[in-house]
Amino acid sequence: MKVAFAGTPEFARTALERLHAAGFSVPLVLTQPDRPGGRGMKLQPSSVKQFAQAHGIALAQPRSLRLDGKYPEDAAAAREALLAAGADALVVAAYGLILPQWVLDLPRLGCLNIHASLLPRWRGAAPIHRAIEAGDAQTGVTIMQMDAGLDTGDMLLVERLAIAPDATTASLHDQLATLGGRMIVQALELAARGGLRPVRQPAEGVTYAHKIDKAEGAIDWSLPAATIARRVRAFDPFPGASGVVGGETLKVWAAQPRPAAAPAGPGTVLAAGPEGVDVACGEGVLRATELQRAGGKRLPAADFLRGFPLQAGQSFQR
Repeated sequence: MKVAFAGTPEFARTALERLHAAGFSVPLVLTQPDRPGGRGMKLQPSSVKQFAQAHGIALAQPRSLRLDGKYPEDAAAAREALLAAGADALVVAAYGLILPQWVLDLPRLGCLNIHASLLPRWRGAAPIHRAIEAGDAQTGVTIMQMDAGLDTGDMLLVERLAIAPDATTASLHDQLATLGGRMIVQALELAARGGLRPVRQPAEGVTYAHKIDKAEGAIDWSLPAATIARRVRAFDPFPGASGVVGGETLKVWAAQPRPAAAPAGPGTVLAAGPEGVDVACGEGVLRATELQRAGGKRLPAADFLRGFPLQAGQSFQR
């Protein structure tokens, strides 16, 4: 079976690695154009591109796949590359471009998407972040037969995964990427034998995982401590939960809610010691146990406070 692949970040690379290791022929990889990054903001290849180049896989980086869109020349070149690849299926994982109908119709087995949620919950761009933010007890991976809608296609395989109480987006991402890589190999092996059984998504329980905005990282201390703690975990590694105290922005990378009643207004530092920095919230108290100054390193509270002493009575800006 020939399997073309479309993906961009590390989540997608994990799936591509598994396909390659399983012996599937991968005649073509689509990935996003190089983006500026790093200290010098130099153009950086995606994780998927790096793997494809290291293994001599043909590569295309169209800015769009719409033949009638802003970059029709890119779309036309990608179409020629896909036709030449003669793939039986196109596997899609966190690609970042909308697939027009001509792409969906091209492979004989269609386009199979690796989606990091239990559809129809958390359709959209940021399912891992939103599941943690919402306090979901479980998530998983859905292998989906893509259609023209936003993550609305039939489900081919589903596996569930419990979300650990201390899970961050970074740690859960790695678990789901590994699961997705295993499942897509299983799905393609079943497809080769005609063993896939598509199931329509339920009409009930649809939620949307909207793209993470950097501004969401600003901590709203009027929220319950439990809600803020979930956001701290959901926004690790991006954009990071942050607050401003003494004119300086601090990032909070680890925190736990405490049931104690707050004797001061939201954002007020109640105590600061080796165990953490206790901050009053709209409901309860948040104990921050790992913090970071701008330009500094992530540090346990005890080490952080040696370089940036906080005192009871100081207040984070609201």
